[in-house]
Amino acid sequence: MPALFFLPSHSMRRFLLILLLLGTSLARAGELPETDWLELMPKSDQQALEQMPEIDHNSPEANGTFTDKGGLKQSKGLPAVMYSTKTVAGMSGKHIRLGGYPVPLETDARGRSTLFFLVPYPGACIHVPPPPPNQLVLVRYPKGLKLDDIYTPLWVTGTLKVETVNNDLADAAYALDAGKVRVVKESDL
Repeated sequence: MPALFFLPSHSMRRFLLILLLLGTSLARAGELPETDWLELMPKSDQQALEQMPEIDHNSPEANGTFTDKGGLKQSKGLPAVMYSTKTVAGMSGKHIRLGGYPVPLETDARGRSTLFFLVPYPGACIHVPPPPPNQLVLVRYPKGLKLDDIYTPLWVTGTLKVETVNNDLADAAYALDAGKVRVVKESDL
């Protein structure tokens, strides 16, 4: 029995090529889809968070001391998931766009932040216990970005790495080499 092959007509091939080229140019014109912070947590940690009791806000962070040495580290006595460094291996090496809030660590000579933690919600670490290490991302951005306010939401695009980061301020389970960092605009929402 002869093999059957589907060969599209000339006009169909032309249409498919145009569709392919159009899709490629549209993908380049737009940004990557947003990566959800929960994608950085294994399912077991997500379930543990859902079952976690309410956390007491009476912690060192409540006093606004998060910029002190160890200020972003978890205080003792929290549920185990709040200390989790478990990562999702499939995220390593992935080019992503992640939204979050900056916690500046280093600046260049022009006062632009070149190294900062990205956290998933505003005020993380100030009035509530900080996020677990697998919800903190160390961002390296050599170009630097002028940060006037830690409550300014950012989009960070770059390559994510599973990397244990031990810093005097905090521990993180991921690092991201950013190619682009920009402030979130109202039109993004």
